[in-house]
Amino acid sequence: MGFEREQLAGVNRLVVKVGTSMLTHETGKLNISRIETFVRDMADLANSGRQVILVSSGAVGAGLGKLGLKEKPKTIPEKQAAAAVGQGLLMHIYEKLFAEYGYVVAQVLLTKEDMSDRRRYLNARNAFFKLLSFGVIPIVNENDTIATEEIRLGDNDTLSALVAGVVDAELLVLLSDIEGLFTANPKEDKDARLIEMVTEITPEVEKLAGGAGSNMGTGGMITKLQAARIANTSGIPMIIADGSKRGQLQDIVHCRTIGTLFVPAGEHKLHTKKRWLAFSSDIYGTITLDKGACQAIIYEGKSLLPIGIISVEGYFQPGNVVRISSPEGEEFARGITNYSSEDLNRIKGNNSNNIEQILGYKDYDEVVHRDNLALRG
Repeated sequence: MGFEREQLAGVNRLVVKVGTSMLTHETGKLNISRIETFVRDMADLANSGRQVILVSSGAVGAGLGKLGLKEKPKTIPEKQAAAAVGQGLLMHIYEKLFAEYGYVVAQVLLTKEDMSDRRRYLNARNAFFKLLSFGVIPIVNENDTIATEEIRLGDNDTLSALVAGVVDAELLVLLSDIEGLFTANPKEDKDARLIEMVTEITPEVEKLAGGAGSNMGTGGMITKLQAARIANTSGIPMIIADGSKRGQLQDIVHCRTIGTLFVPAGEHKLHTKKRWLAFSSDIYGTITLDKGACQAIIYEGKSLLPIGIISVEGYFQPGNVVRISSPEGEEFARGITNYSSEDLNRIKGNNSNNIEQILGYKDYDEVVHRDNLALRG
């Protein structure tokens, strides 16, 4: 039985992401009227007993307006300066507006390291749950003031999908300046039709995602499809909806046909640890397998054994996360390795019974145990 929109009526915890284009005018200054609209909608969702987490872009955009800049800055220091100015302004607005409806908000700024380090990931998860238990509405953004390109998550579409996984959300909503995914670019093709539901992100679906984001934002439809892939693999449905229209959140939770709904395939849902492995962890190397080993892992739920390894790339130690690829070089899983890259180069292609003879020790039969391995959808 497939996923139906009626199931959204039972959603108790949801993550809502709003993009820069929803928060600012073309001048770069904040669109107060629109912010008031979705703050009211979110407060009403909270009033109905639901837990809501807001992932908000707009810090850099708000900073541009405050600093009188006309274009998005190109250098990292300029972006950081704009974010430092804009984040405080944005939070001041949110705090004031949510307070009118009786809600306390909390600022949560994250970087890639907070997602990739297992301990920091769990700390963030615990902090979110405690805030929600207090009835607080967390407002999340990437920490653009300190993040460099090397430690950036990249865009808030991806961030919102990762946050949805961190908090075990039951729905992710991306409020954008477009109604959803179309069969063609609606700005160029008058016959373009809205796709109401996507059950699988195929290459054909990916081809429909074209163009970058607005001149103030960083995202586009491509990043939204990436977010949908992360969310759906975690068992979380995702909706793209037009955030400029009033009452969209209420329509969504009352199961009205709004935007494009991306639904998880089947009943499979990654455990919290495996979500982290699949989408958040730092990668230290790549293990390439033969076809037989790939099939055993994907279709039979087997662990990774040395006999199926073709090649090893990178430098890593036991306990590091590695990418697991097919003979064609396509990544299909990630896992925590029990052996270093040096040792794997010595035992690859061998039966597990020979590990001790080759290395002089054998701590594990498996290179990556199934419990420490996550498929990437």
